[in-house]
Amino acid sequence: MKNTQSLHIAVIGSGGAAMAAALKAAERGARITLIERGTIGGTCVNIGCVPSKILIRAAHIAHLRKESPFDEGISAQRPTVDREKLLRQQQSRVDELRDAKYESILRDHSAITVLHGEARFVDAQQLTVTLNEGGERTVHFDRAFIGTGARPAEPPVPGLADTPYLTSTSALALETVPERLVVIGAGFVALELVQAFARLGSKVTVLARSRLLSSEDPAIGEAVEAAFRREGIEVLKQTQASRVAYTNEFMLETNTGTLRADQLLVATGRTPNTEALNLEGIGVKTAGGAIQVDEYLQTTTPGIYAAGDCTDQPEFVYVAAAGGNRAAVNMTGGEATLDLSAMPAVMFTEPQVATVGLSEALAQQQGYTVDTRILELENVPRALVNFDTHGFVKMVADHDSGRLLGVQAVTAEAGELIQTAVMAIRARMTVQEVGDELFPYLTMVEGLRLCAQTFTKDVKQLSCCAG
Repeated sequence: MKNTQSLHIAVIGSGGAAMAAALKAAERGARITLIERGTIGGTCVNIGCVPSKILIRAAHIAHLRKESPFDEGISAQRPTVDREKLLRQQQSRVDELRDAKYESILRDHSAITVLHGEARFVDAQQLTVTLNEGGERTVHFDRAFIGTGARPAEPPVPGLADTPYLTSTSALALETVPERLVVIGAGFVALELVQAFARLGSKVTVLARSRLLSSEDPAIGEAVEAAFRREGIEVLKQTQASRVAYTNEFMLETNTGTLRADQLLVATGRTPNTEALNLEGIGVKTAGGAIQVDEYLQTTTPGIYAAGDCTDQPEFVYVAAAGGNRAAVNMTGGEATLDLSAMPAVMFTEPQVATVGLSEALAQQQGYTVDTRILELENVPRALVNFDTHGFVKMVADHDSGRLLGVQAVTAEAGELIQTAVMAIRARMTVQEVGDELFPYLTMVEGLRLCAQTFTKDVKQLSCCAG
């Protein structure tokens, strides 16, 4: 292999995976040419995690001003929502973060050259870039990294393509709150937006092909559905649209009847941005457009690496960044792998949903004999003093060893709680060991200790702080 100091790496994309790969490879002595056809920063900061969490937080505040568990003692009233002003605030923070975490870093980095244009592989050592400003550039490289991300998928519903339907991207940029909103999709992205728009004032109906969060433990979807119904959100399960039309409103024909709405949001998954790269021409295998990578993040073509939403990896920005980082190590002579056995996932609804490790069904599929426990939140002191006991913590353990295999939580602050479970699984702790640990009192994360203790005792019979 060439000396790292003279190694030239082409990085396609500028989101979480691509930036991590570029910065790590440069840190290890390589010279980088980064190619971006659109806005620097990729999905997360521009049209994904950051703006969606701002929208969700604003909706949370609106909801609390209208309704809370303490309305007997604290006055509540329906707030006035100025969506245009909220959108300006949202976009301002997006612009700040994009500049601070992406653009300014690239501007000031002597080892990284940025080209604005669309890349296409000529062979496994060179690509052409059709520059946005006109013209074309040929880039010769020793290694290449693909981090081109994904875009919202368009399901094959008759009539849909001829309507001005919303995707998760355009929904986040809406300047008004629609009076009636129908959402097709029942995964993390769809359900976060369902609740956010409902809390901002929309009458929302969500269509689930089977049930909410069908890839998760059934209890999770049931808990989220119950939370939605409490807030007046209509949930239609086992429901699919057979035709969509639009005049002055959307009209959806479904197996449960005809629906009408002012806006239609489609959030049924994402499509990898790989079709323009000529991957087949250089031997890079894909499945449904997603690049197949090995444990070292290398594609089926030696010297070409990939990570993030354009691959067959889980679509989380922290997985993308970790993959980009490890790919950079491997492109510069190292040997790093990405271990996803303790990968947390969080949905930022209220209550939040967070999972890590194996569900009960997955553990059984993998041959484990399992013990499971479900702790209702009425047994968690923090939930009691919050007057919000909807939800649960579930633990999955290996019957023979007692080792913790997985945790599923539907609670307030589940996204904070779950990282403790990640560390416990990573450390191969038993539920006994988790139950014996010190947890701060009156925190949601104490629910992990209490759930662990239910494997051997009745927590209802313990005093408040008893271990």
